[in-house]
Amino acid sequence: MSAENKAVVRRWFDAFNRGDLTAGAQCLDAGCVLHAPGADVPGIEGWKQFARMYRTAFPDCELHIEDILVDGDQVIVRFTARGTHRGDLAGVAPTGRQVAVPCIMISRVVNQKIVESWEVFDQLGLFQTLGSFPPATATA
Repeated sequence: MSAENKAVVRRWFDAFNRGDLTAGAQCLDAGCVLHAPGADVPGIEGWKQFARMYRTAFPDCELHIEDILVDGDQVIVRFTARGTHRGDLAGVAPTGRQVAVPCIMISRVVNQKIVESWEVFDQLGLFQTLGSFPPATATA
């Protein structure tokens, strides 16, 4: 079962990287929930809207898997999201800047479908790279 669960999550990553939201949705259960920073995104249509938001802001977005581990029905992925800021993101106008954002996603897979997923990523670092927050300064 572990290998099958890992394969489902890899298919989801591959579909997202191709920008194929239909294929990505086929990896999701109809009642899936994505727990992202600041939002719980319910269902396949909710996920598609969330994915479109990021793919609009970063049309060349690619998710590079660094590590993938399985524990029972959970698949844990450490990855880096890379892309060029070409569209609005949360009110931040396009900057043309390239980003590389470290992320971790834990997905629960049941019957070959992702039913729930938790994502964390370096939001502060992302918005600092886009120039909407000043970079942190070291204090002595």
